Amino acid sequence: MSRPFTPKVVTANALLDGDAIWLTEDDRWTRDMAEAELIEDEAHADIRLLFALSQPDHVVGPYLADAKPGQTGPEPIHFREAFRTRGPSNYAHGKQAEV
Repeated sequence: MSRPFTPKVVTANALLDGDAIWLTEDDRWTRDMAEAELIEDEAHADIRLLFALSQPDHVVGPYLADAKPGQTGPEPIHFREAFRTRGPSNYAHGKQAEV
């Protein structure tokens, strides 16, 4: 018996600055995971990933990441994804400078 599908978001890194970005339902890339499209169907997730892979001039390394619905939008399940939402870890800049 196969495991139930865990909801996903499409994520990648921005080509020019390396920031973590997420794909929205209207085909934009955002730096705020809460704006990402939460995908609850495996076939649709595969289609969205193919769309992301077709944009090598904008993104690097797109992949599907497990997520869950939250009060303001998708939220990460795994520590790695939670870490990526906070921005670079080498020193306070980008998203970390705002905190």
